Amino acid sequence: MTADAPDHLTDHLAAMGAGTRAVHLGRPAHEPDQPLNEPITPASTFVAGGDREYGRYGNPTWAAFETALGGLEGGRALAFSSGLAAVATVLDLVGHGAKVVAPRNCYNGTILQLADLEARGRLRTELVDVTDTDAVVKACDDAALVWLESPTNPALEIADLPTIIAAAHEAGAYAVVDNTFATPLLQRPLESDADLVVHSVTKYLAGHSDVLMGAVVTRDDELFSVLKGRRDLIGAVPGTFEAYLALRGLRTLHLRVERAQANATELARRLAEHPAVGEVRYPGFGGIVAIVLAQGAMAADLLTHKTRLWVHATSLGGVESTFERRRRWKSEPATIPDALVRLSVGVEDVDDLWEDLRVALDDLVG
Repeated sequence: MTADAPDHLTDHLAAMGAGTRAVHLGRPAHEPDQPLNEPITPASTFVAGGDREYGRYGNPTWAAFETALGGLEGGRALAFSSGLAAVATVLDLVGHGAKVVAPRNCYNGTILQLADLEARGRLRTELVDVTDTDAVVKACDDAALVWLESPTNPALEIADLPTIIAAAHEAGAYAVVDNTFATPLLQRPLESDADLVVHSVTKYLAGHSDVLMGAVVTRDDELFSVLKGRRDLIGAVPGTFEAYLALRGLRTLHLRVERAQANATELARRLAEHPAVGEVRYPGFGGIVAIVLAQGAMAADLLTHKTRLWVHATSLGGVESTFERRRRWKSEPATIPDALVRLSVGVEDVDDLWEDLRVALDDLVG
């Protein structure tokens, strides 16, 4: 029995905790000599007469991951070759010349895609401050799609998702939530009536900085069919090895998020008391903290080169702690403070993480 077929646990898992579902969803049936994990199926061609036929249309290894993620988010998942491939496929839903509302501070890849599409006359974009709910609701009036992040990347702003999603639907627009930062363990946007949830699987879901992959989740069967058709046509499909690694990472998502969140909460508290730090941004959940250095961008750059444990790198959500000054990227919005450093807090011992940061921060004010 394949991982995308129901097994004896399916009905029971729906009522169990998220950690239990993360461990058990998307496994082969419990039958004698069946493997516990869905194997890697490196096939480009399948015997005719079934649903797959060809490697661009489906794969048992993807299906296992999609079953697991769909169960965690409460919908049906589609895996993509990258997070940006997932973003591009969703934006392809927007009609020619129609309007997309999006946060002014959001994932840089999303902003770049929107800017490119707008420059080519493909769509119109209105960037908004997602913390100003009234302004966002007003912007929804003539929108075809409302793109949301909460928390935003890297400003860590929080949006009123239920109110904005309701306004998007009233205007006849799709409501899409990038749930990469929160993960389905901390936030399930489909329960607030979002049409689509997008993930960079590269980040927390896979969790080990060794996978490039994306995903979209929906409860709408028609949207699912449209997006799968687009994925099949453009070929934005993941590799089977990547899907296998992503599913293996997903098995420990609840443990990693719990530890990273505990570490982040404590580090945010300690960072707020250090004289080198002018501002701490932490929404109260998740494993991402942002700090604004009191001495400016040069101090922020120096910080990212003074540590031993913390790794200066882009991306986030791995078991190891990484950080970077986001404005080092020329495409990062000017609304992001020049001295903002985004910290992706890992699962190391928190006292070791703090000591590494403290010594580097002390040098800045020394």
